[in-house]
Amino acid sequence: MSIFTPKEIVGELDKYIIGQKNAKRAVAIALRNRWRRQQVPEDLKDEIAPKNIIMIGPTGVGKTEIARRLAKLAQSPFLKIEASKFTEVGYVGRDVESMIRDLTELAVNMVKGEEAEKVRNKAKEIAEERVLDLLLPPQKGMIGVGEKLTNGTDNEGKSDQTDTREKLRGLLRKGKLDNRVVDLEVSHRNIPIIEVFSAYGMEEMDINLKDVFSNLFPAQTKKRKVKIPDALSILSQEEEQRLIDMDNVTKLAIKRVEQSGIIFVDEIDKIAGRESGHGPDVSREGVQRDILPIVEGTTVATKYGMVRTDHILFIAAGAFHISKPSDLIPELQGRFPIRVELDSLGKEEFIRILTEPQNALIKQYTALLKTEDIDMIFKNDAIGEIAEIASLVNERTENIGARRLYTIMEKLLDEISFDAPDLNDKEIVIDADYVKGKLLDFVKDEDLSRYIL
Repeated sequence: MSIFTPKEIVGELDKYIIGQKNAKRAVAIALRNRWRRQQVPEDLKDEIAPKNIIMIGPTGVGKTEIARRLAKLAQSPFLKIEASKFTEVGYVGRDVESMIRDLTELAVNMVKGEEAEKVRNKAKEIAEERVLDLLLPPQKGMIGVGEKLTNGTDNEGKSDQTDTREKLRGLLRKGKLDNRVVDLEVSHRNIPIIEVFSAYGMEEMDINLKDVFSNLFPAQTKKRKVKIPDALSILSQEEEQRLIDMDNVTKLAIKRVEQSGIIFVDEIDKIAGRESGHGPDVSREGVQRDILPIVEGTTVATKYGMVRTDHILFIAAGAFHISKPSDLIPELQGRFPIRVELDSLGKEEFIRILTEPQNALIKQYTALLKTEDIDMIFKNDAIGEIAEIASLVNERTENIGARRLYTIMEKLLDEISFDAPDLNDKEIVIDADYVKGKLLDFVKDEDLSRYIL
């Protein structure tokens, strides 16, 4: 992260998210502080706790997207979880510690992928040699090239075989043997499927059942007839698994989770609020109390080892329509010192969302229809009209932010998307009149817009 200053982080986020300057600043500082923490003396490093963030704002304004893009930028293990999935101990539901186990699993897969990339070329070389062994099995009793037989003569047979092998290698690399079929021994384990019914869900089963049964059911091999490219692919993957040091992967993954993991806890407002004393709300405060030690810093047992949560960055988000951040228990409030409010989106923001980001909706739909050789051109007045309609429907019905644009775009382009393969006119111009013709009836009828837009 040393290469990204807070301004550069905000600049990267601007490529995908419109507006929300305060939220971007807050996450940029939090991310830069992680790098700063790594530079301080060792005795002080452990004392510096991450400054967790609460994002407050209606749905569809970019809360999740900011956190997701931030994690991608930092190349950190990232987990998005809904607070409403959890229930306190004793109630049926997910255990809060499962979020750390899930994050660790993600980190292991991430590091494993990186390690596999490092050994990929070597694995391919070994796989190639194994395929050549299948095509030209080594002759028994042959001695290495240049060595002498017991009768004192040169091992010419071995030399001939080496020449043949090199010729085969050349053909293999040029793809001229792609249609050849070889008998490949593939190992597999017949481990029975066992269903476990538990009040706390499968995440409570810390013991990996496959590992337990792998000793009881040893690996078996069976021969399969496969084409050369498939054989190379299967053997490359097999060799990659052998070359990867899983102990090192686990160690690196745990370190990455502890030092740079990010957990995005959505719908935190659903577990806030005053207790009603009866009904399903009774466990809200219990969930907060269970989440508290994880955010404060504790050690969680995972199947890869113990993971400390002291320096994981937690970003919580919620609309807080009914409740407010002060309704959270005081201890939990204290663990989220940074509060940022995200702005509601209006017509001007919708116009920018449709056109500016690298993954803008207009660009997405244009690219999709380009696959059918259709050039779709959106006029500026059409984009303005779409933004106006989205803003109007959000005001009249439930405000779902930028997500409203998806609904409107789908309805607008429904006919074109359906007829695209059969259209003779390969250039379609979308202007304000076209937008009004397709959507105005739905906008005028409030009941229709509630159901359709």
